[in-house]
Amino acid sequence: MKSTGVLFALLALPALADEGMWTLENFPAEAVEAKYGVEIDQTWLDRVRRSTVRLENGCSGSFASDSGLILTNRHCLFSCLAEHTSAEENVWRDGMVARHPGDERRCSTQQVSVLMETRDITGQVAHAIDGLDEAKANEVRKQTLTRLEQACEADADAKLSCEAVSLYNGGQYFIYAYRRYSDARLVFAPEAGIGAFGGDPDNFNFPRWCLDAAFLRVYDDDGKPARTPDYLRWRAQGADAGEAVFISGHPGSTQRLLTVAQLELLRNVIVPDWLLRNVELRGRYIQFATLDEKAARDVQNSLVRIENGIKVRRNELAALLDDRLMTEKRANEAVFRAAVAADPVLAGELGDPWSRIDRAIVEYLPFRYQYLFIEAGAAFSGRLFDYARVLVRGAAELVKPSDERLREFRDTALPRLEQTLFAATPIHPRLEQLQLGYSLDKMRELLGPDDPIVRKILGNESPAVLAGKLVDGSGLADPAVRKELWEGGLEAIDASEDPMIRLARAIDPQARVLRKRFEETYEAPIDQAYEEIARARFAVYGTATYPDATFTLRVSYGAVEGWNELGREIPPFTYLGRLYERNTGQPPFDAPERWLKRKSKLDMKTPFNFISTIDITGGNSGSPLIDKDARLVGLAFDGNRHSIAGAYWYDPDLNRAVAVHPAILLEALEKVYDAGYVLGEINRAAEQ
Repeated sequence: MKSTGVLFALLALPALADEGMWTLENFPAEAVEAKYGVEIDQTWLDRVRRSTVRLENGCSGSFASDSGLILTNRHCLFSCLAEHTSAEENVWRDGMVARHPGDERRCSTQQVSVLMETRDITGQVAHAIDGLDEAKANEVRKQTLTRLEQACEADADAKLSCEAVSLYNGGQYFIYAYRRYSDARLVFAPEAGIGAFGGDPDNFNFPRWCLDAAFLRVYDDDGKPARTPDYLRWRAQGADAGEAVFISGHPGSTQRLLTVAQLELLRNVIVPDWLLRNVELRGRYIQFATLDEKAARDVQNSLVRIENGIKVRRNELAALLDDRLMTEKRANEAVFRAAVAADPVLAGELGDPWSRIDRAIVEYLPFRYQYLFIEAGAAFSGRLFDYARVLVRGAAELVKPSDERLREFRDTALPRLEQTLFAATPIHPRLEQLQLGYSLDKMRELLGPDDPIVRKILGNESPAVLAGKLVDGSGLADPAVRKELWEGGLEAIDASEDPMIRLARAIDPQARVLRKRFEETYEAPIDQAYEEIARARFAVYGTATYPDATFTLRVSYGAVEGWNELGREIPPFTYLGRLYERNTGQPPFDAPERWLKRKSKLDMKTPFNFISTIDITGGNSGSPLIDKDARLVGLAFDGNRHSIAGAYWYDPDLNRAVAVHPAILLEALEKVYDAGYVLGEINRAAEQ
């Protein structure tokens, strides 16, 4: 069996391709040295770990000084920019530059995390669920993870927040212990015109000319800038063409380990359905933006996000419709299953987990829309209902022991939940009505007007009229009201006459029934099947593979390199001069006035954006690109359109990561923004 396993591994694994989002425990240092002649040791990995941060809104970043300064993307701070945008000051459009500490602005919902240590808990989880049926194992697994998180926080010498992490779809479990900062303040963000130059037409394309960069600063519990001695020094000239480079960050989610049946579910049902609903919603956003200046300002965050999401889903669907992908996946799955079948002991232990996944999908589809709209919340878009559901469910869950609650209400999750719940985030009533009315309309359309839950929610009202009444009558836009209800518990929730609270109360019993059905008929059998498939993968291939992305810290590697697009060579660098040639003065190719006025001061040969073969996905936004000496040589902000298929596979000939070059950021800080406060701090840090 050993020789057969090696053969199958050789057939299925890439040979020295720049593929993989690797955990630090399993980084392929030997492969990197063999291909690039670069030695990566544990000291390098530890330094990078302590220098890289996770933004809890789905992005990454890195420390740029020993005083809590963080480099990330402008688009990672959309919520903060929107929070500080008003009729008097459009920070979203015009950006901001802090000239001194007093100018920095609090991002009320932002939380920043730094990974301090990891603990392998695979054996403890396996022991806890040993011999249990699928449904009971699913319940006990969650309870065990909650208890281990709490034990980690209780045992930690420092003030750490602990989070259970599943790798290889349940093949391994870890506790990740983070140092978390809840006080993050905006220091610098450029104008939308340069931070997103080229807009949606250029998005996921290359060449690019985007200064998609921003700075935050984290503060400690005493309100002082955090001490962050582990930071990345900048290499202003960047990396050379062909040079080995690395990304450390928190890629959000990939599906490369899914079975063929689940890929077909995505291709045939989930992705097309998402596109149909959200393309229509984008049209409504565009129409809403034409109402007046305030409407355009209020919807801009939502519009940019949905446009990005649509482009991602379209390209994911194109990948799933690509015969090459599905043929390769079917072949690899057949090879893998044959390897398992060739080992009688392994085959006997596993049975047929692939068939159990197939059955779970069949059982899920008949109630998918009910689950999607009622429990997953697709019928209730908008912040106000989100607040209402948290308040209603929290009141019911917090009277239980932590390990018996829904996972999102466990003790270790409460600090982040409360920060978001109590934040003074602006609520735009007209936009709330649009979002809620649209989502209720889709619920009625897809579940049918005679569905009992639809009748219960709408009664005799139209979706638009009901949405207006719910939004206009709710007081949940006030964080003080939300805090009072949260602290009042069940008594306060039961007594509340707020229409959003009443709606959340009314649907919660049915929503919980749907959640339980989903967990028992779909989640539980699939989780158990994937744990078994993961054990088989380790038996056949060993640990020479990487897990799917899970918004946990990973390091990827590659080289600065262009690609060939239909016979045309795409060079790896762009330069400042071409920005002005592409400027039309009309969105989305309208460079900001400040850049036009300062043109004569700038070096037109300054590198602007560049690409590399590094394997990335969503969540890597804001990740630092670093060289062999752990110096910063770029800031990841996008991929080319081929990289979107990276959710399912990696093509070394086509997949490229797109980054901001450090030279253009330094040039802009000095000559365009007069940002001596930030620039001086970066330069001092580089000299230390």
